[in-house]
Amino acid sequence: MNLCVIEGDGIGREVVPAAVQVLKTALPDVAIHPAEAGWDSFLETGEALPEATLRLAQECGAVLFGAAASPSYPVDGYHVPGIQLRRQLHTYANLRPTRYLPVPTAREGINLIVVRENTEDLYIGHEHTEDEGRTGISEKVITREATERVARRTFELARRTGRAKITIVHKASVLTQTDGLFRKVVLEIAEEYPDIVTDELLVDTAAYWMVKDPTRFDVILTPNLYGDILSDMAAAWGGGIGLAPSVNIGTGVAIAEPVHGCAPDIAGKGIANPTATILSIALLIRHHWGQRELARSVEDAVRAALKEGSHTADIYAENALSTQAFTDRVCAHLSAASALS
Repeated sequence: MNLCVIEGDGIGREVVPAAVQVLKTALPDVAIHPAEAGWDSFLETGEALPEATLRLAQECGAVLFGAAASPSYPVDGYHVPGIQLRRQLHTYANLRPTRYLPVPTAREGINLIVVRENTEDLYIGHEHTEDEGRTGISEKVITREATERVARRTFELARRTGRAKITIVHKASVLTQTDGLFRKVVLEIAEEYPDIVTDELLVDTAAYWMVKDPTRFDVILTPNLYGDILSDMAAAWGGGIGLAPSVNIGTGVAIAEPVHGCAPDIAGKGIANPTATILSIALLIRHHWGQRELARSVEDAVRAALKEGSHTADIYAENALSTQAFTDRVCAHLSAASALS
């Protein structure tokens, strides 16, 4: 097994090594291949996603990506490397689970997964300005092919993992040609899976229920932008963005990456929470390498560390551990469980 490791920017350079330490504890024989991408890479080389990094990612077939800084203003030649990488590797399904963790801000009983189509919608980057910069225009693209692909993957995931219901989230009442197509195609695929309950919600109603009662959801299937927003909302019920993992899945390729950003305000201080990145590695182990029990052992080690009171400062300021100290506790639980098995 080979893993292309891209630390990226900010706290990515702290939480990614932490996750690699956990991975090497679980899978000592995995080969690690470091690579560069991100804002720092762009400033140094003029490329946010260097060609050499893309080739290495393609060769490895598995990637761990930390975080990338993204300015909120146009920069000539800069494109968000995470989005570029997902599109170049055709990782069309972004899986973002939210499950209760033993931290004060989490909600007991929550266990849902947001699956977002990962290659199109407004995130394709077709934007321009007109009227001498007074009008900004962005193009939204939904295709039958991409929708069928992610829908089938989602229903197969639900069937394989014993999930009973998929909720299609869209805004077809207004966006009839784009979200309307997404809705139509997913409902067609749903007919092939009569054992799974399928319902639908408009995205604003889904946001209401995510705030009011997230336990209403089992699996959410939605286009790119809505999935990005709803999964961040769900993360609040799982303990916060710092604990939220994700994995991008394609055909024979996967990219694990935490949901959080590069957090420049705490970068370099050794206090970043590596939980989301560690749990993203567990998703990679489960959904790409197919080792479900090993993935569960990594997740159980994180849960055990949190349950015993080990935590970083974002969870509790009192008795907070450093990134490295928390990682060591997770590895200790993982090693202890391995010794007993």
